[in-house]
Amino acid sequence: MYFMNRKHKWIVKTLRVLIIILGGLIAAYGLEAVLIPNNVSDGGVTGLSIVASRVLNIPLGILIAVLNIPFIFLGYKQIGKSFAINSIIGIVSLAAGTVLMHGVPTIIHGDTLLVTVVGGIIIGFGMGIALRNGGALDGIDMFAVLLSRKLPFGTSDLILFLNAFVFIVVSTVFGLQGALLSAIAYFIASKVIHIVEEGLSGSKSFKIITNEPDVMVETIRDRLGRSATYNIVQGAYSHQQFKEITCVINRLEESKMKQIIQEIDPTAFVTVYDVVEVRGGNFKKRNIH
Repeated sequence: MYFMNRKHKWIVKTLRVLIIILGGLIAAYGLEAVLIPNNVSDGGVTGLSIVASRVLNIPLGILIAVLNIPFIFLGYKQIGKSFAINSIIGIVSLAAGTVLMHGVPTIIHGDTLLVTVVGGIIIGFGMGIALRNGGALDGIDMFAVLLSRKLPFGTSDLILFLNAFVFIVVSTVFGLQGALLSAIAYFIASKVIHIVEEGLSGSKSFKIITNEPDVMVETIRDRLGRSATYNIVQGAYSHQQFKEITCVINRLEESKMKQIIQEIDPTAFVTVYDVVEVRGGNFKKRNIH
């Protein structure tokens, strides 16, 4: 039984890695076959990498890999080792994909509206399936999560602000029209990510009723660095009392939270809510490394 469980976990992890790699390659195709040939960029670190590649004449893949290094470190400190490893895999896949696909035939040319829509959909789909499986293809979200703990702004507000800066930089190379088209493509990509990954920004509130509440809370604390609260609830028919766990996390931690719940109590009753903003209290987490 123990061997079977280990084998099952290994298969799940392998599939997750393969899907993250696929997500990186899909996003790379959206960049090389749609956006970049039409002088349209992306947001985040990828957008800055595209601009730097044009200015410095350095391969895009190298810049994507190098500029994301500090953000991977942030992911390691704030979210965990497995997330950092998965993000390395995703970012390397994206970087390698842009090198391998550089010069592929452009599937759309000239129609600016179609370019932004199709490019945004392809990139958003790639990033969304990577995030859904515990990895990231761009480090700007990690930076926004960290800043939200230091500044009186929500994560979504900071993502918007940081990308506004990115598109100002983009305008210096692609012009104002290119920057506006890039912003539209990024907006479309963000909506696709929301559909695929179920939650682009903000936080998630998990309410968990389990037969192992103490083990669950301890594991969440040890592996996510998050605290939780108990509410005593009672079944309407059984009249049995349970400890209901409430824990608020950021969206990048959602995949790991679901994995923890599945490992400890697959039969746990779980409800998940989108949280627009979190202030005060104990939402600040401790480092887990």
